[in-house]
Amino acid sequence: MSADQIGFALLVLGLFLLLGKVVRVKVGWVQKLFLPSSIIGGFLILLLGPQVLGRVGGPVGENGLFTEPMLDVWTALPGLLISVVFATMFLGQDLPTPRRAGKLVGPQLALGVAMGSGQYVVGLLLAALILVPLLAAEPMVGALIEMGFEGGHGTAAGMRPVLEDLGYGEGADLAVGLATVGIVAGVVIGIALINWGVRTGRTEILKGDVQASVEEQKGLFRKDEYYPAGTMTSRPSSVEPLSLHMALVAVAILIGWLFLEALRWVESQTYSSVMINGDTPLEIFAFVPLFPLALLGGVAIQAVAAALGVDHLIDHQIMLRIQGWALDFLIVAAIGTLSLEAIGSNIGSFLLLAVAGIALNVGLFLWFAPRIIGRYWFERGIGDFGQSMGVTATGLILMRITDPDAESPAFEAFGYKQLVFEPFFGGGLVTALAVPVIALTGPWPLFSVMLALFLVALGTGWFYFRPRADAERRELQEKGADGVDAVTT
Repeated sequence: MSADQIGFALLVLGLFLLLGKVVRVKVGWVQKLFLPSSIIGGFLILLLGPQVLGRVGGPVGENGLFTEPMLDVWTALPGLLISVVFATMFLGQDLPTPRRAGKLVGPQLALGVAMGSGQYVVGLLLAALILVPLLAAEPMVGALIEMGFEGGHGTAAGMRPVLEDLGYGEGADLAVGLATVGIVAGVVIGIALINWGVRTGRTEILKGDVQASVEEQKGLFRKDEYYPAGTMTSRPSSVEPLSLHMALVAVAILIGWLFLEALRWVESQTYSSVMINGDTPLEIFAFVPLFPLALLGGVAIQAVAAALGVDHLIDHQIMLRIQGWALDFLIVAAIGTLSLEAIGSNIGSFLLLAVAGIALNVGLFLWFAPRIIGRYWFERGIGDFGQSMGVTATGLILMRITDPDAESPAFEAFGYKQLVFEPFFGGGLVTALAVPVIALTGPWPLFSVMLALFLVALGTGWFYFRPRADAERRELQEKGADGVDAVTT
């Protein structure tokens, strides 16, 4: 494959991302679903590629409108860009102490961990009792709810090489499909929950019908709105600020690569000689992808920059723009190369996992969140619901609808919770380790660990944070505050 072919494939990918934006601006029902342009562009590629148009036959050929090199580039691209997404997560952010973060977001973290570990509990239980014995699925199918819902398209696509190495390549297609279901359902169900919350008085800030402006539905800003994309932290005569930040991302990924290689070397020199079932070496880090370690590389750079007093040179808004660019191109490529055949041949497993994941997230939001979070439980909990259904951006969209002027502590608590939560779930170390662990030991050992973590999250919330939430509500009611939700406990 030549450099020209790779470059042309990227240009065409950009074209379809732009077409997705045009569809978002022009089509009303797409606007009402708040579908990201990247998802729309990915579906356009899917329709015009080998999975749909290519099967029709005729003059277009088996690859649809695209060439084989294009499809090869797009298939490989998500596994590369996901490291960029994770490397930027903490760059430019203040890193709080664990004690301070725990004090600010204890209930938020309990809710997030319950949703993350609960997705493993439900998925592994379905795998062990139904999907494997009755539908002949692989045991690794039990990790797909968390990989697709909590992790989103980036994590699902980034785990493809691992799943393929372990002989379960179709699992990556199922995970990307679940991620798509999760984002769409997260926005649709989330907005329905917000309307229900407003009507029943469970929201403290919104007190009328939920109405998004035309610009919000189109995903545009008004001419009189101004939101800076970032801050210039270096003079362009020395180095362009965007180039500086891209260089820091590259170094973060390299540090993550060194971490991963070191772990693999230690593994090769120690326990990898142990055999499981007589012929399978005990290897875990050999199958761990790079992107969760790239996240740690970003944390390392931020910590060093703070220690040297130069952290002001790293602007988090610019990092968010780099992250958003990588995620948009990643999603277009991941959906565009999705195998509908893999989903179709595993439709029973796919539907069961999707329904179970949605039911778990809705149930925990409606039952657990109001009992462990005091004031603004709806505004704070809806962010975790959105994230657990797709990506962080989904949670932010739903929080912005319920709290448009950031009057509640929802955004602050959610942000600090991410610093503790992201290194483990939603594409972190737990997500990366789960698949090889299941492949080596079967579903039950990981199920036991996740069940214990799930019960700890529920128990901590119920016995520690629930009394605090009740006291906070009683204190507010005694002061005669308006709009406090009375939750039956």
